[in-house]
Amino acid sequence: MESRILQLISALRASGVRVSLAESAEAFSAVDIMGIQDRETFRLSLRATLVKDVKDLPVFDKLFPLFFGTGQPPMMGGNPTDDMTPEEAQMLAEALRQMAENLRQNMERLMNGEPLTRSELEALAQMVGLNQMDDLRYQNWLAQRMMRAMAFPEVQEAMRELMEQLAQMGMNRERIEQIRELVQQNLKGMEEQIRQFAGQRIAENMSRRPPSEDIDGLMNRPFHALSDEDKRLLQREVKRLAAALKTRIALRQKRAKNGQLDPKATIRANLKYHGVPMEIKHRDRVKKPKIVILCDISTSMRFCSELMLSFLFALQGQVRKTHAFAFIDHLEYISDEFTGSNADQAIASVLWRMPSGYYNTDLGWSLNDFNNEYMDTLNGQTTLIIVGDGRNNYNDPRLDIFTTMTRRSARTVWLNPEPPTLWNGDSDMMKYAPLCDDVLKVSNLKELAAAVDSLLTG
Repeated sequence: MESRILQLISALRASGVRVSLAESAEAFSAVDIMGIQDRETFRLSLRATLVKDVKDLPVFDKLFPLFFGTGQPPMMGGNPTDDMTPEEAQMLAEALRQMAENLRQNMERLMNGEPLTRSELEALAQMVGLNQMDDLRYQNWLAQRMMRAMAFPEVQEAMRELMEQLAQMGMNRERIEQIRELVQQNLKGMEEQIRQFAGQRIAENMSRRPPSEDIDGLMNRPFHALSDEDKRLLQREVKRLAAALKTRIALRQKRAKNGQLDPKATIRANLKYHGVPMEIKHRDRVKKPKIVILCDISTSMRFCSELMLSFLFALQGQVRKTHAFAFIDHLEYISDEFTGSNADQAIASVLWRMPSGYYNTDLGWSLNDFNNEYMDTLNGQTTLIIVGDGRNNYNDPRLDIFTTMTRRSARTVWLNPEPPTLWNGDSDMMKYAPLCDDVLKVSNLKELAAAVDSLLTG
């Protein structure tokens, strides 16, 4: 219990609440006097001793249940077949049997009110990058990612189909509604369990985070785990990385100019010497790449795309031609913004034109815009780059257009911050990926810099 109180104090400090050593000691004294048997008394003891400013009360009220729970069970127990007739139980078993194995397991778990185990929660946390997060503003978003990794959008659709199938098999409407209500309540309970776990892990991370973190640590942190201050630090770091990459790429291109011996050019050059002496000619095997890039600047992808555009702006001298586009629910040509000398102003102009907001990502419609107006930017010397998570929100992914784009390009590379385990639900990455030459994971600045280096020298 003492360690949890200390973690709460550290998390309060990380959230900007001033808690002195004396106030910490007062909190432990109050707990010794009031005890921990009554949860509300325990909560008020800590709140009264640790919070001195009324504006900090919401911070305490948000953090306390993350360290000491809500006191409410998240799931309903029981078995839905307990009060069913044998015929109804048989119908339910047969309908479940016809489901895919993974969906059936999840549906049975929801019907029986089985919460996730600690190991399952830990695996989900590792999968979505929760263990590096220390900003409570992303609690609900990370919980949604964990639910998506559990394929619960598919489970909800399967539940609808299950209810329809039971009705077709002859189960009465009242019993079907009873099953539906049970599953829905347990689904909400599991969502709350995951949300609570995400909040607890974030709060624990906040309590363990040192006052300052070096830039190497930030470069390895996932984009979605960065605070606003972290992002400002990394935006400055991009300029340094881009300068280093620019020098390295230029040196590679210079050293690689003397390529394979060109016999025809050598003979032509030496006709004036009648073959003696001989002036050797080599083929120039280095060509600066031509790039067409489409960047998803919706809320979840915005910072990753912003950094990618910063790299491209800084490395313009190492690229023959760049056609840059940004999209959320439609496509816009943004290369004109990059004709000046100020990268920050150029990127700010792009983000101002397409602010994040209420609308959903629709890559398919953006590809349709590209097909109608910009398909001629692609040819056999073009590297096509897509920066996005492949989420279409169940709109048409327009694979026909994307196939044409990849065939017209010399190389197609997709940069995605999400691992393949999250390519489900409203994501169409499983459909796009086979059409690409490479799909690179760029969940942090270190991976993004490595991807840019590879793209411009590969």
